[in-house]
Amino acid sequence: MKYLRYYISTGTLIAGFLLCLTGSNGPTLLFVGFSLLIIFGDILIDEENLKLEYSNTIYLNLPMYINLPLLIIFVFMAISLLSQSLNVFILFPILSEVAFNQIKSSLHLIDKISLVAISSLFIGVMGTVPGHELVHRKTNKFDMFIGNWLLSLSWDCAFAIEHVYGHHKNVGLKIDPATAKRGENIYMFILRAIVNEQKDAWKIVKKQLKKSKKALFIVNNKLMIGYLRSAIISFFSYLIGGFSGLMFFFLCAFIAKALLEVINYTEHYGLVRANGEPVQPHHSWNSNSTMSSIYLYNVTRHSSHHERASLKYWELNPYKDAPMMPYGYLSMLYLALFLPPVFHKIMSKKLVDWDNKYATKKEQALASEQNKRSGIRYLQNNV
Repeated sequence: MKYLRYYISTGTLIAGFLLCLTGSNGPTLLFVGFSLLIIFGDILIDEENLKLEYSNTIYLNLPMYINLPLLIIFVFMAISLLSQSLNVFILFPILSEVAFNQIKSSLHLIDKISLVAISSLFIGVMGTVPGHELVHRKTNKFDMFIGNWLLSLSWDCAFAIEHVYGHHKNVGLKIDPATAKRGENIYMFILRAIVNEQKDAWKIVKKQLKKSKKALFIVNNKLMIGYLRSAIISFFSYLIGGFSGLMFFFLCAFIAKALLEVINYTEHYGLVRANGEPVQPHHSWNSNSTMSSIYLYNVTRHSSHHERASLKYWELNPYKDAPMMPYGYLSMLYLALFLPPVFHKIMSKKLVDWDNKYATKKEQALASEQNKRSGIRYLQNNV
């Protein structure tokens, strides 16, 4: 069972594919059911504070590898359902043209909105998260190959570079685009992070190529190769669904990228680190909520991940004494995205506790400055 838990995301993809093909209300039931599973799973299932031991690690890598073809099939299926093209029957010969058209015509507006939402969520949860895990394995060419293709579904090749070589070095500093300030508007953060991560990724690539004395051409440039991967998926999206299919893919890719930034927002919200001080477990918000941990391949054990980025997801420590999120990561994603005032209120108390319990003297001074500028009365009263 300890191995099978990490196949839940793979099973969810397969179930989602079948449910969407049931026609009317299928995509809506999938989106609502998946959301409720995450939220109530985090609330009702006991936290897992133990580090489990594994011997057959191939079975822990396998679900991440399988997710790539399944996710591509799901996205192309969704494009077919939302477009007028019939080219999908080359990909899905199990359905007749008449049957597929009946499914398409049965979908109402809410179903179509739900299909966009669930496709974006799946790209983010089943694509970006395992992609994040795999691109940390810099010496394993196969894992890097799968990881970069998973990230290409959200047009996020920059993440594989900026996150690994930038964010992990700069977390908690002012220059880190993935560390949210106290009281920062989440929607502005998403835009700021996307733009600055792209800029930083280009700086890193240029520096790496200059150091190795290689030209900034596509064969050497990881970013340009990454853009090419995303362009290939975009091209097939156009072949399957025409212009509307291409726009659908672009929309889902953007939403999935935005969801990643929401996760970034919650992972380090309001935390600070003084220049020159090493990255410690207290520079990340940790969580041992079982449901989020399973779906997100233990990236919830973020304190351990930032302490040693080389650890594989099953090797991460739960760190029960690290700063803890009040709920699971995925639950906090919904809260931060749809109820920002509630998120800020809950996290304000957590931040004051962090200042008193975890912060160094230098960090307390930095935190005090952020409290003043946060616009949150509770924080301002605790300067």
